[in-house]
Amino acid sequence: MGLGTTLVLGLIAGATILFGLPLGRLRAPAPGLRAFLNAVAVGILLFLVWDVLSAAWEPIDQALVRVHDGHGGGATAAGYGAIFALGLAVGLLSLVFYERWMSGRIRRGGTGPARGAAVKFGPGAMHVEELPETRPRGMATWSPGRRLALLIAVGIGLHNFAEGLAIGQSAAKSEIALATLLVIGFGLHNATEGFGIVAPLAGDTTDDGRPVRPGWGFLLAMGAIGGGPTFLGTVVGHSFTSEPVSVVFLTLAAGSIIYVVTQLLGVAAKTRRGDLLAYGLLLGLLLGFGTDAIVSAAGA
Repeated sequence: MGLGTTLVLGLIAGATILFGLPLGRLRAPAPGLRAFLNAVAVGILLFLVWDVLSAAWEPIDQALVRVHDGHGGGATAAGYGAIFALGLAVGLLSLVFYERWMSGRIRRGGTGPARGAAVKFGPGAMHVEELPETRPRGMATWSPGRRLALLIAVGIGLHNFAEGLAIGQSAAKSEIALATLLVIGFGLHNATEGFGIVAPLAGDTTDDGRPVRPGWGFLLAMGAIGGGPTFLGTVVGHSFTSEPVSVVFLTLAAGSIIYVVTQLLGVAAKTRRGDLLAYGLLLGLLLGFGTDAIVSAAGA
């Protein structure tokens, strides 16, 4: 299959993530609906954790089978195991340090005077209001829902890069039927992942309770972060094949998604609606496994 056709397939598979993004503009949904949408997102992300970890573990498992059969493979298993552990650690802990750094920026942003406030200077020790204004800027001004949506998009983007590698490799081998079915399956996956990105935005409010609706520019940016790597992975996979690279991106994705799941579960716990959490988790998991069945039908 030619590179041009392959790029079109990668673009289609990545662009379907846009289908779920408009849900992020729901205007002040009921608390019950908000809790349910959050739970569905958790279910989808839990499926993705299983999906990426099982794919990343596969080469390790195959190497261990060879060890058991007496055909060597110990060094291969150790090498892939080190990549697996390192990628998982970096994916998880990098977001921990990022959130800590961002929280520090937000706290420091509260030390300066309010915009437009009169500043009086006097003799002696400097008063706190005489300090230069350090109001937060950039992402430090985002609501918690927006910051969480960004983290979800990053984790999903890492996962989708690995999916793009599979599409590109299949197309490069002229396995047209397989590549087409992969695009269909991954496209359905991405449509549900788009919903997972915007779920924290449904009913997002300011500190004083006013609803915040994300603009289309923000939603498209999240779609590009989450779905764009599918296209990039397709380009790379068409000309370059590397199982270790795939394992790296899969484990980075798993670590980051695990962190995001813990954050979403914390949001769910505040609602005290265990019933809605269970219903949403079930629906999200079924959506994930249902779309994965189409990929499995392709023999991938």
